[in-house]
Amino acid sequence: MNGNRDKPTAEKGYSFGTFGGVFTPSLLTILGVIMFLRFSTVVGYAGLWNALLILAAAKVITLVTGLSISSISTNMRVKGGGAYYLISRSLGPEFGGVIAIFFFVAQAVAVALYVVGFTEAVFSAFPGISLSFLEVGTLTNIAVFLCVYIGAGWTIRVQYVILAVLFLSILSFFIGAGTGFSPDVLRTNLTPAWAADYSWLAVFALFFPAVTGIMAGVNMSGDLKQPSRSIPNGTFAAIGVSALIYAGIAFLLAASVPRAELLGDGFVMEERAFSGALIYAGVFAATLSSALGSMMGAPRILQAFARDDIFRGLRGFGRSSGPAGDPRRAIILTFLISQAGVFAGDLDTIAPVITMFFLMTYGAVNLACFYESITRNPSFRPTFRLNHWSVALLGALGCLGVMFLIDALWALAAMVLAGAIYFLIARAEIMVKWGDLGSGLAYQRARNALLRLEAARYHPKNWRPSILALSGGAYNRIHLADYACWLTEDNGIVSIGQIIRGDLDDLVSRQREAEGLLRKFIRDENLDAFPVVVVGENIHAAVQGLLQCHGLGGLRPNTLLLGWSQDPERTGIFAGMLSLTKRMGRSIVVVACKEKDKEERAAVPEGAINVWWTNERNGGLMLMLAYLLSRNPEWRNRPIRILRPVPPKADADNVAKEMREMLALARIDAELEIMPTESPLEAVREAMMPSAVLFAGFEPPDEDPVGVWMGFLRQTVDLPGDVLLVYNAGDVSLQA
Repeated sequence: MNGNRDKPTAEKGYSFGTFGGVFTPSLLTILGVIMFLRFSTVVGYAGLWNALLILAAAKVITLVTGLSISSISTNMRVKGGGAYYLISRSLGPEFGGVIAIFFFVAQAVAVALYVVGFTEAVFSAFPGISLSFLEVGTLTNIAVFLCVYIGAGWTIRVQYVILAVLFLSILSFFIGAGTGFSPDVLRTNLTPAWAADYSWLAVFALFFPAVTGIMAGVNMSGDLKQPSRSIPNGTFAAIGVSALIYAGIAFLLAASVPRAELLGDGFVMEERAFSGALIYAGVFAATLSSALGSMMGAPRILQAFARDDIFRGLRGFGRSSGPAGDPRRAIILTFLISQAGVFAGDLDTIAPVITMFFLMTYGAVNLACFYESITRNPSFRPTFRLNHWSVALLGALGCLGVMFLIDALWALAAMVLAGAIYFLIARAEIMVKWGDLGSGLAYQRARNALLRLEAARYHPKNWRPSILALSGGAYNRIHLADYACWLTEDNGIVSIGQIIRGDLDDLVSRQREAEGLLRKFIRDENLDAFPVVVVGENIHAAVQGLLQCHGLGGLRPNTLLLGWSQDPERTGIFAGMLSLTKRMGRSIVVVACKEKDKEERAAVPEGAINVWWTNERNGGLMLMLAYLLSRNPEWRNRPIRILRPVPPKADADNVAKEMREMLALARIDAELEIMPTESPLEAVREAMMPSAVLFAGFEPPDEDPVGVWMGFLRQTVDLPGDVLLVYNAGDVSLQA
């Protein structure tokens, strides 16, 4: 046995050109049964001028989508998967996965629709046939399946014959209708004859599915010799030629058929053609060609989707068979789905949702082109330049509007289902090997926001915590990273910093390794933070460099968070670091955590969030941080309690009144306890219990040579529970 038979890398693939690979399948899908059976109704109700307007509006949407397809396909090396490949490589696996599932199912069921349409035409042309409807439909579906299963090369050759028959049938109608040209009939058919159920929008919805065939060629992208050239040229050629044919048919119908016949139950094109048999042959050709195109396109979408391994259960459909790498497993599944539709017989109830899936695909292509253009990503350099982001956006909105125009209920159902599939793929957090525009879009938004932030004048109302936490390295002192993230509460920015002492020239590789470990730590612990690692000869110089240079514009750190140092030999370094931070105009939070020796993340302590109020300057920042801390899910049941020691002879009632007024202006709910005492430290010790955390203000000294200041702070740090020492640089206002 040949063990490499089914490997995707083994196939050589086809090398179809523009005419056979794109133009032919696209044109055959566009010139379908609607042209033969429904277009006379469109002209009858709309009249010639409105029919041409409806044709133009529909073609504008497909033309805009064609522009988007051309832009994206000429910006990348297009492989198999058609629309799925284009969308997934632009909008990401979530959007791509939705489109892959929708488009595959739509095309697989569409095979059944075309087979049923072919069968109905057979019974109309040959009413005495002895076989049952189901038997003819099944035989037709098997024939379509075998053509595609043998290979796309055989199918393309069959489509050449079908294209010739289709052109002969159209020519037959042109000749027959042309001989019946009547200026009087044309004059009466110029204006519309709208009915209650046939308004302009309703007739547009009736006609629009006829033009939704431009993806038939794009689906063959993996089998094209030059996809970036063939897709634009073949798609535009199919749109242009089909537009001319539809316009010609509309004119001849309006000029040769009275309105009563246009709106009657007869087969108008067959009755007016030079040869009715050729018209029936055209219907057969249109339905068979559309069935073949869908049977070829659907498996290639599933194959490309399976190869990307988004859903592991589909992995087997990514394998290829034969020397050309045909997706035969996916072809078999497509056949089974279409045969189930043939058994159902009447598919009118699900036909609208198929159109919805097609329109969602076209809309997603336009959306991808819009985002690629609007983000100004340098990697978006399409060789096809006749497009603009506004045109792509118009195309996306047009597809959405047509969806609701055709059937609002089905449109809503399709969008809900798409949202569910998107959420399912997003939850799986698929790691793909290709880049999409998600990061480019985020970058562009961040750039624009930073520029606006830089141009705006700062106001205390817009203060947010931007914390630089010096944790000492990955997985060290995890409590510091926890508190930094808690204090920002999804409202600010956290940078987790590490300082490596030494010469940068000797430690470049170590710095990169440390930053990689820090980034892994942030990801493993699910922290919303950014890593930063610097190398410096001494701690002061490194901290100074971080505070000066880290961050961008309005996102520079405004608060330094670090752990309490109990090492007597490092007292001078610690005090000097605090003094340096104060001189640089940054706020400070010193965390003294009783769980600091634990490597694993500790649970949130029980008790209240206490704020030791000493003055309004530090108190404002402490109360703001306490409020942000209480908004975290882990801290939500911990009440905020303000402890205000005052001298024994102070007017406690007046102090309490002022504090309550301050809390009312600050719009923060907190318990208040005024404590007349001569020993504030002991009063706080008694009143704070039970305590989850205590915020206490402090003022960094300019210098502390003998450690007196550190000795005083140590008494505060020794209070029960976690203690956060806070210094406010002055940029926070509770009343803002």
